[in-house]
Amino acid sequence: MPVAIASGQDQDRLLQRRNRKGTFPERTFDFLGYTFRPRLAINRRGEHFVSFIPAVSKKAAVKMRRRVRAWRLHWRSDLDLDAIAEWVCPVLRGWVNYYGRFYPSQLRDELRTIDKFLVRWLHRKYKRFRGHTMKKWNGCDRSSAVDQTFSPIGP
Repeated sequence: MPVAIASGQDQDRLLQRRNRKGTFPERTFDFLGYTFRPRLAINRRGEHFVSFIPAVSKKAAVKMRRRVRAWRLHWRSDLDLDAIAEWVCPVLRGWVNYYGRFYPSQLRDELRTIDKFLVRWLHRKYKRFRGHTMKKWNGCDRSSAVDQTFSPIGP
């Protein structure tokens, strides 16, 4: 199991892995909204290896979530899905284009906040979805309008 020990202000950590004997310094740093650290990767032959690659940083993810929360989408039941899409999509496209360049699966996990707010919006907008959490999520998933409207590359 990995064991991390912090050593002062710098971000050096000693890491002991199951498959490696001894302890090795692990370097992690943030730069331009990315966190650079060792991550699991797959080569062209399908073999797994550890590579030092960037992904969206926790600080940038917190900023994205705070911005989405500030929009208060779940209270905008006066808007329809197309109006919300016109309002939100330019920002989402920018985030996906910038942070999704490297390790997009990490970004996908961070953007689930928007899905949660859309489900809350759906709950307030349409009475048939009130009190049925799974029905709301399935309503969002099955709606081809949602998929096409909120596609990162556009409809």
